[in-house]
Amino acid sequence: MCARATTEISPQTSITRESEPLTEWLALLECAKPRPKSDGLSSLVQHPFRWPDLLQRAEDHGLTLLLAENVKNLDRSLVPPEALVKLQELRRAQAVFALQLTAELFRVLQRFVASGIDVLLTKGPALSVRCYGKPDMRQYGDLDLIVREADIRRATQAMVDLSYEPRIPLSAIDAKKSPGEYVFRKPGTNVLVEFHTERTFRYHPRPLPIEKLFHRRTFIAIDGREVPALSLEDELVLICVHGAKHFWERLMWIADVAALISAKQPPDWVRTIAAAREVGAERILRLGLRLASDELGAELPVQLKASVQSDRTVAKLVAQIKNRLASREPREIGVIERAIFRMRMCGRLFTGAAYLLRLSLSPTEEDWAPGKEGDRPTFMDAVGRPLRLAKKHTRHSN
Repeated sequence: MCARATTEISPQTSITRESEPLTEWLALLECAKPRPKSDGLSSLVQHPFRWPDLLQRAEDHGLTLLLAENVKNLDRSLVPPEALVKLQELRRAQAVFALQLTAELFRVLQRFVASGIDVLLTKGPALSVRCYGKPDMRQYGDLDLIVREADIRRATQAMVDLSYEPRIPLSAIDAKKSPGEYVFRKPGTNVLVEFHTERTFRYHPRPLPIEKLFHRRTFIAIDGREVPALSLEDELVLICVHGAKHFWERLMWIADVAALISAKQPPDWVRTIAAAREVGAERILRLGLRLASDELGAELPVQLKASVQSDRTVAKLVAQIKNRLASREPREIGVIERAIFRMRMCGRLFTGAAYLLRLSLSPTEEDWAPGKEGDRPTFMDAVGRPLRLAKKHTRHSN
């Protein structure tokens, strides 16, 4: 939704019209582009310009570091001293935090190698390196690791041995309960490590082929060490699914897609298409690519350009998402809108309905009875989940 301007018709009458997108939003879009114009940002931040609004939007959309990187090239007369100071402070803080998380990553990987547990890094520092060349150029607040569901109990015990506190108790794991993710916190710090398995990746339309992910794994260099990670193609599909899970409410996720497909070594598109098809995420992938192209000017791959541009449902969803992104105060998405969006992600009515039904009846830790995670049968948690979701999203939209 764009800002509204008022046009005077007479002393007694006025009408409202939709104005152009706010300049501050256009400036943030310029910073998020994989190939920003040399004078693009400087032409937008001419006075008058609301720097506090830009800083707040950058924080809301996880793009403060990209904003700081682009501001370095501006004439200092265009940037208020207080804005420069704040950006420098935020950049230093993220750099220190990234170093802390990297140290913990190496510590966890060392323990898992010793325990014989396979693990893959995804999102966070992996995306930062792949998109921007360094582990501290993208904002993230935790480490995301992938393990097999069969290994999650041993993984939990390994994290406890490293003095981490698990949010998901062993009793729930033994009862075969599946949370949204397995979260671990290092006491006395804000360090979080999240483990994902083939069962927690429930927003993929079809089950995730975990063994194929490990077979296709690659290694990325972080601070001089080789770290096992998802293949570039699997990473792209995963972040598109993650963006769709959250209705693409943050520009950061679109910037990730744009950076990945615009890199000097982009994904292998034959493999990407195959990876998306494995999990039924063809439209989810097309939506992510279309957003990266329309919002940030990323060039679509030749192999997918026709299918991306001809998908009418994707075009309609992109228009809705763009309006929400540009809005300074986007309204909460209602429960009916959420359901329709989920169904459209699968392409066909029957498969979309099945996908929505599965998500609606797949309980997470929010649906478990507190203190009785391992006692109550899963089907009891599933029965109450639709009602909880309806109440939650109806309350938020109101």
